[in-house]
Amino acid sequence: MANKEKSIAENRKARHDYYIEEVIEAGLVLTGTEVKSLRLGRVNLRDSFARLEHGELFLFNCHIAPYEFGNRWNHDPYRNRKLLLHKKQIRDLAQTVKLKGLTLVPLRLYFDDHGRVKLALAVARGKKEYDKRRTMAERDASRQIERSMKQRV
Repeated sequence: MANKEKSIAENRKARHDYYIEEVIEAGLVLTGTEVKSLRLGRVNLRDSFARLEHGELFLFNCHIAPYEFGNRWNHDPYRNRKLLLHKKQIRDLAQTVKLKGLTLVPLRLYFDDHGRVKLALAVARGKKEYDKRRTMAERDASRQIERSMKQRV
């Protein structure tokens, strides 16, 4: 069966600011107007993060624009959204985050094969400023090598 995932939004800054250790797929609890707004691609993951509260996982600071054809029951753009994971997965994440000092960062929001909204959630370690500079220098060096190899041929 072909993979029919349709990407909605991606958090490109996350790969620049964090070392990604593990990626987990989570569902989201959404209202109807939020899903309609997501189908139009009106979402921003840039400053969002996930956190455990009272044994449940929530997505904070994710902006889903109000649906333009919505009425008085339109959603709050910055409301906290519950993430859906199995209890064992939540327990494992809680232990990992608490013991190793890692953080939960959303990487990508997409529709799966069945049309449900899913979130790719990364267990990540923050990069220091010098790590970011080193990564950029390595990327520039590899591009330069590729260019010179291309010119030689």
